Amino acid sequence: MRRLYLQIYLAFVGILMLFGLLLGLAWWSMPGDTQDAHTLDGIAVLIGEALPADRGEVDAKLARLAGAFNADLNLRASDRTLIAAAGVELPPPPPDLLRSSWIRGHGAGPTFALKLPDGRWVVARLQHHHRPFGLLAALALMLVAIALGSYPLVRRITGRLERLQARVEALGAGDLKVRVQIEGRDEVADLARSFNSAAQRIEKLLGTHKSLLAHVSHELRTPLARMRIAVELLPGTERPELRAHLKRDIAELDELIGELLLASRLDAERPLQLDTLDLLGLAAEEAAGYGVEVRGQPVSVRGDARLLRRLLRNLLENARRYAAGSAVDVEIGPLAEGKARIAVSDRGPGVPEAERERIFEPFYRLAGVQSGNEGVGLGLALVRQIARHHGGEARCLARAGGGSVFEVNL
Repeated sequence: MRRLYLQIYLAFVGILMLFGLLLGLAWWSMPGDTQDAHTLDGIAVLIGEALPADRGEVDAKLARLAGAFNADLNLRASDRTLIAAAGVELPPPPPDLLRSSWIRGHGAGPTFALKLPDGRWVVARLQHHHRPFGLLAALALMLVAIALGSYPLVRRITGRLERLQARVEALGAGDLKVRVQIEGRDEVADLARSFNSAAQRIEKLLGTHKSLLAHVSHELRTPLARMRIAVELLPGTERPELRAHLKRDIAELDELIGELLLASRLDAERPLQLDTLDLLGLAAEEAAGYGVEVRGQPVSVRGDARLLRRLLRNLLENARRYAAGSAVDVEIGPLAEGKARIAVSDRGPGVPEAERERIFEPFYRLAGVQSGNEGVGLGLALVRQIARHHGGEARCLARAGGGSVFEVNL
């Protein structure tokens, strides 16, 4: 947004500079005004009457006129040769000049050539001990004044756009309650109103969606519990494989509902129940249920014990499912900048590099996984959600010698 501010401001100043330059060039190149030419012709008549043709009296008369006008005066013949000079010798009139006119580009001070009635020329340059600003100086002063005056206006517009950009970025980062303060009654204010209206609708839609998801997931628990009890009470021992299949399906549905409920709670941005936890001890307790040993160093973290246990269980369950019976390693240790590291490694088939980000998306499953071995597709998504709620991140890396490493920084 600062680049936009500079572009607007510099474009504004550039236009003023171009205007001043074109105005100066136009003044420089345009022929003299007719009224100015008549005035100079009149002055030439008066000076012609004051300057005698006698060479002996010309010097004194020219000097007297130069003093009266406070100017450098040169008297030249009709062929532009110098006859007399009072003050500095000036260049002759241009050969193509046929009548009295201003002469541009002849040093300091206004310079003009006067054609006397008898054909002689008087070249005069007004002397200025204290030079005025002139046209270019006035234009420069105007440019500076307008540039300084336009700064607050341009800055006010772009400042509001910067604040609007910050709110848009906050909304994109997940802060659904962010709004923009309405300033003014122009198009930027209309844009702010549109943003607030859109943000309110998005917050309402997502809130309704999360609430519906949570309620539906919660209500599904009751019929699932009844189905589980009904399966347990089925008479006889016929078709045990069907009973096992039903139990497995019910367990999978129950797991899916649990994952959905947790995801909806995390999306609702409810405050975490933070405590100081021994991450190595917490990991050892969870890993014991999977027969996995934990290595590393003790490290304390501020976190929600319930969520961190779920994170560890999901990582261990993921390794158990996809590691094809290989050994699973868990390592805990501190990192720089006050962070802690959890690494769960396996010797399974690994994850292709192109899929290492996608496996953290909800309900995404790797192609080629054997049927019946995959989970509900929310485990790793919840791992990343929980990690980010603790100011960290989760990622999948390749393990040297084959396999995968799921690393979480908290």
